[in-house]
Amino acid sequence: MRHLPRLLAACALLLAAATALADEGMWTFDNPPTAQLQQYGFTVTPAWLDHLRLSALRLGGGSGSFVSPDGLVLTNAHVARGQQQKLSSPERDLVANGYVAASRADELKCPDMEVVGLDSYENVTARVINAAPKDADEATALAARRAEMAAITRESQEKTGLQSDVVTLYHGGEYWLYRYRAYTDVRLVFAPEETDAYFGGDDDNFTFPRHDLDMALFRVYENDKPVKSPDWLPLNTGGAREGDLVFVPGHPGSTDRLLTVAQLRTQRDHTYPQREQYTKEAIDALHEYGKRGVEQERQASAMLSGLENGRKVGHGEYLGLLDPVVWAAKEKEEADFRARVAADPALQARYGQAWTLVEKAQEAHLSRLEQTSGRSLGRTGMVRTALSLVRYAAEMQKPDAERQEGYHDAQLRRLKFRLASPAPVYPEFEEFLLARSLKRMGERLPKDDAFAVIALGGQAPEARAASLVGGTKLADPAVRKALMEGGAQAIAASDDPMIVLARALDPLLAEQEKWEKENVTGPETAGEQLLGAARFAVYGKAMAPDATGTLRLSFGEVKSYPCNGTIAPPVTTFHGLMDRALSFGGRDPFRSSPRMVAAQKKLDLATPLNFASTCDIIGGNSGSPVVDREGRLVGLVFDGNIESLVGRFVFDGTANRAVSVHAAAIAAALRDVYGAGYLVKEMQPR
Repeated sequence: MRHLPRLLAACALLLAAATALADEGMWTFDNPPTAQLQQYGFTVTPAWLDHLRLSALRLGGGSGSFVSPDGLVLTNAHVARGQQQKLSSPERDLVANGYVAASRADELKCPDMEVVGLDSYENVTARVINAAPKDADEATALAARRAEMAAITRESQEKTGLQSDVVTLYHGGEYWLYRYRAYTDVRLVFAPEETDAYFGGDDDNFTFPRHDLDMALFRVYENDKPVKSPDWLPLNTGGAREGDLVFVPGHPGSTDRLLTVAQLRTQRDHTYPQREQYTKEAIDALHEYGKRGVEQERQASAMLSGLENGRKVGHGEYLGLLDPVVWAAKEKEEADFRARVAADPALQARYGQAWTLVEKAQEAHLSRLEQTSGRSLGRTGMVRTALSLVRYAAEMQKPDAERQEGYHDAQLRRLKFRLASPAPVYPEFEEFLLARSLKRMGERLPKDDAFAVIALGGQAPEARAASLVGGTKLADPAVRKALMEGGAQAIAASDDPMIVLARALDPLLAEQEKWEKENVTGPETAGEQLLGAARFAVYGKAMAPDATGTLRLSFGEVKSYPCNGTIAPPVTTFHGLMDRALSFGGRDPFRSSPRMVAAQKKLDLATPLNFASTCDIIGGNSGSPVVDREGRLVGLVFDGNIESLVGRFVFDGTANRAVSVHAAAIAAALRDVYGAGYLVKEMQPR
């Protein structure tokens, strides 16, 4: 990371000279980059787009794709890791040792994996925007539009039976109804040992050249039978070659390229410093917990891996915002936008106040930042479950249009699926995490803060956590189900200590959320919506919207780049894997699994393993397929390079690279390392 500031500055200089480079953009399928692709001699057709859309999938916070007509799904091992861990036990560690199903009868049903695919979409912008009275204040307008969005999703779900969401694009410039096919019977088919999936560990993370077999396979079932998936991506074992045009249909999580300077300043001066401190403390704490024993280390491993990944991402993004040249480029970009609006009296009258609204929201947000960020007991564990159950019971007594986000009729299936998860709960780990959250909360909030007083209950953090975790029955899915079905009466009557705590905290959280809607979310959304419309008026739709976790299409070419004073190759091989392992004496994290070492005689070590491309990706794209012009699978995205981390805010094709597992490596590993040639055959073109 020590070279990143210099690299960012070089990227920013290029960015200042060109507002958009050829391969930039995470494009929606209603507005593909047709003109840009013509520069590559490629013509987008509706049939080609539909094929990619119906093959692409979202798995939790990652991506994937159908790779056979029988519901076989390809994604990353690090996307699968959470399910592997939930399927593991002290006696059988599926993360460390991997898993290969010898037949379909051996495929393991995941406790709470959901896979969704975009079935159709519809522009509902006019209906959402017009739902708010023209003279309404920002909070009232926000409530009216959210109510309309809830109505749209409910109507769609009742009419089609498909999971429906209204997606906000261009920060409120557009609203689209997305309808999804959702699958919850998902079974683990294959995952490699963690030493092969994450070869190089945190040291090699976000670098290139890479040598990882970061892949996993699931299968989707319906009615206890593999689902038929007529749109799937056949494996092209020839894979990607240098100079090839390739495409990435996936679900990038979020970018901030269209935010205002005021919003970016909040992130630079407050959000990122706070996040860096929290992440460091959390990583240190998990290492401490892991020292208790082998089983505790296993329990913490998935969370620890995610936090270490997040620390590297966050630090790279933070350095990007701190770089003066990147910052100057963002200021220049906004100044140009403002000047174009101001030059047209009609545009100025309609949109000129947008920046003021956003700035007002930032000021309000910062005025209560310590309180809003401090009033938290973590986003995982039984406290979150208890709060969700209490809020669910309260929200179900309201009309659908008036409920909080996440509790509308169209969203309940996902909520109930999560709350009913049979995944194992580890009381010792829960107690450790809760004690740490209580301690951190107590250090950040005043001692007389109502939230802190209730949360601690007059006890030290460790004692309070022990009493809550030791007394709760929420680890049992049947107990959670009974509370859901019993509704407000069951919640009110419950003496479960977690529910008692959640009942006391929920009014404080509700008041906080109400204040944020009135003072932060309302004005910010109103300003962003005006900016979205102004951007269309000034620039049209020549720029892709910021990523939102929804399906997008990126493109680029397989390409090397200047790196560490030399040139990074476009492709790495199994030769390179063996050399890197030997160069470090086979020490962790540069250790191949015994199975990989034993397969050297079978493997053609010249087989490509990983490759780099100029495709524009970000977190959430993990597990995305890389396809060629014919829609065949040539790779699997699993990472970006260090230089790509500033891509949350700006894109530079000279050094920004997506890193993927090569299709040839996928086939070779399954066939020659794991003896699963039957899966390669299933993934072949018919």
